[in-house]
Amino acid sequence: METRIKNINTCVTCDDGDRVLRGVDLRIADGLIAEMGPGLAMRGDAEWIDGSRLWVYPGLINTHHHLYQYFTRNLPAVRNMALFDWLKTLYPVWARLDADSVYYSTLLGGAELLLHGCTTLLDHHYVFPQGAGDLMEAQFAAAAALGLRFCACRGSMDLSEKDGGLPPDSVVQSIDEILADTARVAARFHNPAPHSMRRVLAAPCSPFSVSAALLREAAAQARSLGLRLHTHLAETADEEAYALAKFGLRPLAYMESVDFIGSDVFYAHGIHFNDAEIARLAETGTGIAHCPSSNMKLHSGALRMAALQRAGVPLGLAVDGSASNDGSNLLAEIRAAYLLHRHTQGEAAPDGYDLLKLATRGGAALLGRPELGQLAVGHAADLFAIRCDAPCLIGAQGDPAAVFGTVGWNGPAELVMVGGRVLVRGGELAAPILDDTTLNRARLAQARVGF
Repeated sequence: METRIKNINTCVTCDDGDRVLRGVDLRIADGLIAEMGPGLAMRGDAEWIDGSRLWVYPGLINTHHHLYQYFTRNLPAVRNMALFDWLKTLYPVWARLDADSVYYSTLLGGAELLLHGCTTLLDHHYVFPQGAGDLMEAQFAAAAALGLRFCACRGSMDLSEKDGGLPPDSVVQSIDEILADTARVAARFHNPAPHSMRRVLAAPCSPFSVSAALLREAAAQARSLGLRLHTHLAETADEEAYALAKFGLRPLAYMESVDFIGSDVFYAHGIHFNDAEIARLAETGTGIAHCPSSNMKLHSGALRMAALQRAGVPLGLAVDGSASNDGSNLLAEIRAAYLLHRHTQGEAAPDGYDLLKLATRGGAALLGRPELGQLAVGHAADLFAIRCDAPCLIGAQGDPAAVFGTVGWNGPAELVMVGGRVLVRGGELAAPILDDTTLNRARLAQARVGF
C-alpha cells in the first residue's frame, strides 16, 4: 500500500540543492520516496496523512552510541569525573552485563532516539563479559522490534589492566576470539544492499584499550569482509599524552601506522587534532562522529568544527554513550552543538541548518549510505515531522531549516517513518513496544546485573 503526506506546510529536504519546499505532497511506495510535488493525485487505497500542520525533515542518523550504558545513567559517584577515571570506575559495573540487559538498554535507548526523529542508529558495543550470551543478537533483536535501521559496531578490547589498559580482565578477549566473532556477526547480520536494515562495522574500542596487533588485524579483516571501521580517537588530552608516552606518536599518526585511516574509517570525537592532522583527515577521507554533549559533560574539549569543515573532513553527529550524555536525543544534540560552537567559535560556528545536515547527510556519508539522509525521489522514505503550530514555535517560524539549533525542540516528533512505515504517530510509538510487561522485564534485567 502507498502512503501520501498531503499538502506539507514545509519540507526541508537536505537534498543536493538544499531545497525547502512548501505545499508539496510526498508519495511513498515500497519504502522509497516515489514522487514529490504539489497536488499529487490520490489513489483510492493509499493511506494519507495531512501535512498542512507539519514541518517534515529527513530522518536523523546517529553515528556513535553505547546503548549498554543506559542502565548506568545519573550516577552521583562518576558525575564529575574526566574520561579515564570515569571509565575505570564504571568498567567493573559493566562487567555484569548480560544479553537481557543489552537487549533492554538497546530497546529503551533506541526508543528515545526514535521518538525524537532518529531513523538510523549506530551503536558501538565493545564490552563482552565472559558468559554474557550473544550480545550482538540481543541488539539486532531490539532494533528490529523498534523498526530502526541498525548499524552494529562489533567492538573489542584486548588490553586489560594487567596489560596497561583500563578495563578489567573479565571484559577483554583475545585477538583470535575477536576476529572469529566479528566474522560470525558479519556473516549473520551484515546486509550491504542499499536500503538494508542491518549493517555491521568492525570497531576496536580505543588506542588505550586495544593492541596495535588488534587494530592492524581488525582493519585487514574488515576490508576483506567489506565492513567499515570505527573507533574512538583524539577525545582527551590524557589520550594524547598516553599515545606519546607509549608509542612515541600522536594518536592520528599511531592510527595511520596500523592502517586504521581512510575513507572507510571514521573516529568518534576527534577533538584534539592539530592543523596538519586535520589536513591529513581531509586528504584520506577519514571522518569524525561529533559528540558535543558527551564532550562537554566529561570536560574533554570542543571539536574544531570550523577548521574541519573548511578542510572538507566528513562529519556526522552523535549522542555518544547513554552514561556520558545521560540522554539519547539527537535533536537535543543539534541544539547542544549549536550553542557549543557559537560559544567557542563565534561567527565561524555552523548555523542550525549546517547541524541538521550534519545529522542527516553527514551521518549518511560516514556510514556509506547515500540512499539515506535526504528527502528526494528514489531515496529511502525515512523522515520525521513536528507540528509547526505547536505553542513553543509561536514567534519562531522564520527558518524551519535552522530551528533545531537556534530554538531547539524538546518534545517528541509528531510523526516518524522508517522505510515508509509509520513508527511514531502523534508523539507516541505507533506499536505498543514499551508496554507494562516489557518495562517490568527491563527493570528485572537491570536488577539482575546489579546496577
